Amino acid sequence: MKVPPVVRVDHPTPGVRDLIRAHHDAMRALTPHESCHVMDETALFDSGAHVFAIEEDGESLGMAAIKLLDATHGELKSMHTKMEARGRGIAHALLLYSLNHAREVGLTKLSLETGSDGAFAPARRLYERHGFAYCAPFGGYTRDPLSVFMTRLL
Repeated sequence: MKVPPVVRVDHPTPGVRDLIRAHHDAMRALTPHESCHVMDETALFDSGAHVFAIEEDGESLGMAAIKLLDATHGELKSMHTKMEARGRGIAHALLLYSLNHAREVGLTKLSLETGSDGAFAPARRLYERHGFAYCAPFGGYTRDPLSVFMTRLL
């Protein structure tokens, strides 16, 4: 099955809002508050993050965002695929689009924070396949046994 194209979202549509909420709720359920760095819809859009989505027949299937840390370094935030759409290559397409977009806006490095336990293993494998390597905390993060930090040059 072909993956629909990725589009930039400049304001939260109802479908993207639902995906951000689902991601937020899932991360809060999996991770203690003090170790959870997920952004809600307001914080994500207020941060100036570049938000992307894949939609099909009016339904939002997945979303991703890049938060700019400085002129050359961005953070991949809030990647989420709707449960019913998993296994279709949605996350792969969103990640490729995010990497290309980061290059287009002049970033030379993209980093991310994700969980360290087994629930996050599929995400870590996706990032590894796309050239992300484990690194020290970046930005305002600190070492946390429940967090894993990854980065890659663009």
